[in-house]
Amino acid sequence: MKLYHFPLSGHAHRAALFLSLAGVEHELIEVDLAAGAHKQPEFLALNAFGEVPVLDDGGTVIADSLAILVYVARKVGPSHWLPTDPADEARVQRWLSVAAGKIAYGACAARLITVFGAPFRAEEVIGRAHATLAVMERTLEGQRWIAGTAQPTIADVALYSYVERAPEGNVDLSGYPSVRAWLRQIESLPGFVPFQRTRAGLEA
Repeated sequence: MKLYHFPLSGHAHRAALFLSLAGVEHELIEVDLAAGAHKQPEFLALNAFGEVPVLDDGGTVIADSLAILVYVARKVGPSHWLPTDPADEARVQRWLSVAAGKIAYGACAARLITVFGAPFRAEEVIGRAHATLAVMERTLEGQRWIAGTAQPTIADVALYSYVERAPEGNVDLSGYPSVRAWLRQIESLPGFVPFQRTRAGLEA
């Protein structure tokens, strides 16, 4: 498998992280976003939206980080990463939606301001980030993994990158002990690969 990625993209990191956690052999191909490589015809043929990550599995091309998580989880076969029990799978899908929505327009957006100069309103997106973190904190107070499963799932992977690097977007994690414990659990999993850090926001 080939994964087209960018080291500072949380979307790309979640895909690379899961490939490593799942023990799937893959090649990382860095896309030079600063040079506009993602807007060139060759890359747009892989993803018409011009976004990373993109997975190429021997000609089967999967664009979008969450789609990649689902694809790889199914590819590796039945496992705890994507449960087949209807209730468990629904809970995983619920948190994938949180990653695509509330995280993207909260913690992710806040980080885009400080790391990439995105024109979002800091107060608004930081507020959204804390609202999501508060729900995660309450959820994780009574369970080890975000979807309430006995083992980690792709929901945990989907949420990890932008939550862990939320301080780069001036989102303070100190008030969320259960979330911080959950982050450390993910980091202790075999095959874990860290998300590249920047000196931005509270990390500056």
